[in-house]
Amino acid sequence: MPTISCSEHDLLGLIGEDMDRARLLSLLPLAKAGFDGEEDGKLRIELQDTNRPDLWSCEGVARQLRAHLRGATPSYPFFRARAARAGGRVEVDADLAAIRPVVGAFIARGVEVDEATLIQIIQTQEKLCEGYGHKRREAAMGVYDASAIEFPVRYRAAAPDETRFVPLGFEQPMTLNEILRDHPKGRDYRRLVEGKPRYPLLEDSAGTVLSFPPVINSRALGEVEVGDDNLFVEVTGHDLRIVALVLNIMACNFADRGWTIVPITAVYPYDTAFGREVTIPMDLSCTQEVPLAKVNKALGLALAGKEVQALLRSYGVAAKLKAGGIISATSPAYRADYMHPVDVIEDIAIARGYERFEPVMPETFTVGGLAPSTLLADRARQELVGYGFQEVFSNVLMSREETRARLRIDAPLVEIENFVSDTYSVVRDRLLVSLLRVESSSTKAQYPHQIFEVGEVAVYDESAVHGSRTEDHAAALMASGEAGFSDIHSYLDALMYFLARDYRLESRDMPFAIEGRGAVVRVGEKEVGVIAELHPEVLVAWGMEAPAAYFEINLSALA
Repeated sequence: MPTISCSEHDLLGLIGEDMDRARLLSLLPLAKAGFDGEEDGKLRIELQDTNRPDLWSCEGVARQLRAHLRGATPSYPFFRARAARAGGRVEVDADLAAIRPVVGAFIARGVEVDEATLIQIIQTQEKLCEGYGHKRREAAMGVYDASAIEFPVRYRAAAPDETRFVPLGFEQPMTLNEILRDHPKGRDYRRLVEGKPRYPLLEDSAGTVLSFPPVINSRALGEVEVGDDNLFVEVTGHDLRIVALVLNIMACNFADRGWTIVPITAVYPYDTAFGREVTIPMDLSCTQEVPLAKVNKALGLALAGKEVQALLRSYGVAAKLKAGGIISATSPAYRADYMHPVDVIEDIAIARGYERFEPVMPETFTVGGLAPSTLLADRARQELVGYGFQEVFSNVLMSREETRARLRIDAPLVEIENFVSDTYSVVRDRLLVSLLRVESSSTKAQYPHQIFEVGEVAVYDESAVHGSRTEDHAAALMASGEAGFSDIHSYLDALMYFLARDYRLESRDMPFAIEGRGAVVRVGEKEVGVIAELHPEVLVAWGMEAPAAYFEINLSALA
């Protein structure tokens, strides 16, 4: 969970109310936060929710507590369409659609940056981009002295070996490829742009480089100092909604410190989720409706409609009581976590205070026990260990190359939408991949090798509620100079005997199996697994040095 640090004086100043330490700490749960000690004279505050990045700053915590103390939702005029007159433009190059397609920005002016503000800007930038922005993949932020920028700003695709500028921390100009190779930040974030024919670049209309997003700012414009009073804040990424939310949060943080926010319009030559001209900050508020009866049932209370309305407003949420006892709740523009009516009920519970709920002893007592599927999985483990197999434990996330290309398979997978690394971009749909990953790293160990795993897989299934189904599988693999279909079959036969399941094999060719040496396992008319001697092309793709055979059983289908 994110942990932030801020001075008590700064936090109280943003709240706008003086109070002792004990009272301040007692209010932190309203911001889904807890006190994590003191370091270098500053409070360490641990945020206990990953869905509220607006709270990941001193300003965000103060904003939530201020709404509670004043009983009203905060107001930010720059989110209103009539007030949001753009103060400049960012012009986007068409070639960025396939590289890093999204950019947004605003200007904050009117207050001089002091030491406390500068520390908080840097901290919030790091928390939002590294955490919510998935290590800068979805959101990378730059802050600049706007007084030195000539508008419009251009966001363009640049040649890696021809474009040069002086990056922060260095004295001499470097090409973009030199930055990726020699600059510490370049080495940290080159994975985000490597392999592209051109790289993203932000420069002003005079040709002065602002930054090489998402890697490093330029030394010329990308270094904010104490005393600056006119700042340009930009965020680049792949998802416009994420970029806009990060900028909304930053705009509110600056506004809470007295800065005037001037929106910036990004002009795209291609379509985006919000059109071709996008002005940010923008209103991302969402409305959820929930019956009052459902609120009371979920919380075990008998709250009146006006009481619920007041609780939501004290939590920074605009609320209306509609006909039929319906609560209409609208999240503020800097939040994007209203996805279900239950989110509204959670806000009501937090605003009321969990400590005010009276504990109730359960009226029904039951004796717990292991689920049948767990008992079956444990029995499979015991048997395979008894046969001399060694258990492995693997990550359920794999790469597409491992789960498809190396197995000679072409079929849909459950994919991770906002993956950080290609290595963990899909969910495995069979344990074979995990066993092969282990075996490919064990070629120097003495043969024979016998390994197994019991674990979950996610199978792509359009007919399922969420488009996939989760299954418990057991799989075993043996590799040696003599490993073959009959060898692994003997172990499958023994396992099914001790699991008390009658089965039969039905010959079937599979992409990862040698022709004529693969079969499906059937119990009754139900297909519950596969058995195969692995194809030489699969062995070569995984860098294996000995023949291998394996079986895999769907324990969920047997339970």
